[in-house]
Amino acid sequence: MAAGLRRSGDTLLCVAPTFDDLLRRARALPRGGRRAILGIAGSPGAGKSTLAGELVRELNGAGEPWVAQVPMDGFHLADAELDRLGRRDRKGAPDTFDAAGYAALLRRLREETYDDVVYAPGFERVLEQPVAGALPVPPTARLVVTEGNYLLLDTGAWARVRPQLDEVWFCVLDEEERVRRLVARHEEFGKSHAEAVAWVLRTDERNAALVAATRERADLVVPESALPGAGAGA
Repeated sequence: MAAGLRRSGDTLLCVAPTFDDLLRRARALPRGGRRAILGIAGSPGAGKSTLAGELVRELNGAGEPWVAQVPMDGFHLADAELDRLGRRDRKGAPDTFDAAGYAALLRRLREETYDDVVYAPGFERVLEQPVAGALPVPPTARLVVTEGNYLLLDTGAWARVRPQLDEVWFCVLDEEERVRRLVARHEEFGKSHAEAVAWVLRTDERNAALVAATRERADLVVPESALPGAGAGA
C-alpha cells in the first residue's frame, strides 16, 4: 500500500489524495496499447460505485468514450439459485456471487483485441437481480473501472480476480456514516427501517469485516475527502 505516502527527510507522511490526483493516476494506467483494469474495493456503503461512476464520467468527458464501468454486482447469483443453495438470507456474502465468472470476464477484457464489443452483466437494485448483457464495453475502451467488495479476497475463485487488475484502490468512510448510508439504501429499495437495520447488522456488517481485512493488499487507500459529491455509497 505504497500510494498515499510521501517521505520528507526521515519522516514518512500520510498524504491524502484529491479527486484530481485520482483522475491523473487512472488516466496513466493504460500503457502500450493494452487495455488496463482499475479495481475499486471497500466495505458495503463506502462509496465505491460513487467513485467509479465519477471517474468514468470525468475521464470520458464529452469525447468518444474510452473508459467503461463493469461492477462486480453483475455477478450476483439470481435469487432462485440462492434459494436452491439456501443462501438467500445472506445475499452479498462471497459465496453468493459467481466469482469464477467475474474473473473470467476480467481476463477476457484484458485480452480482448478491440475488435468486438464485450457485454458485461449489470445489477438492477430495484429488482435486486443481475441483468445479463446490460453493459457494453466498446472496442475503444482502453480503461475499465470495476468496483466491488471482494476484489482483494484471496480465497477460492476470488483469488483469480486480483491478478487481472492493474491497480486496486480501497475506499474508506467513517463507520457511522457508512452504516447510516447502508440503512438508508435498504429503505430506499423497499425495506422497513427495522428490516434495514436488521439486515445491515446481520449480513452487511459481517461482510464489511471480511472486506476490511483485505485493505492492506490495496495499492491506494482513498479517504472520504477524495470522494466526489455526497449521498449513499456502495
